[in-house]
Amino acid sequence: MKKSLYFSVALFLIAALSLAAPKPKEKIFTGEIGDSMCGLKHMEGGAKECTEGCVKGGSKYILADTANGKVYQLSDQAKPKEFSGEKVKVTGTLEGDTIQVKAIEAAH
Repeated sequence: MKKSLYFSVALFLIAALSLAAPKPKEKIFTGEIGDSMCGLKHMEGGAKECTEGCVKGGSKYILADTANGKVYQLSDQAKPKEFSGEKVKVTGTLEGDTIQVKAIEAAH
């Protein structure tokens, strides 16, 4: 009887702690939509042309934050296409080095 009581209490505590874990906060990240091959610095041509060429070759869209020297992976690979090579604001949550994208808009 004691074992089952301890087991029940332990399960309850584990469940309570997992529900209390903080969720990542939504943030706005700024930078340029680039590609995973070039990262912070484009290798050839203009930013848009280079990014589009690399993505056609198999690279993924990324957010290059040159001000802080960071490259973020983007969970959404459709939204960044229209902003290829441009300065943007990405709204989302950071999980590891990947932004879970909620929205992308041009930075002014």
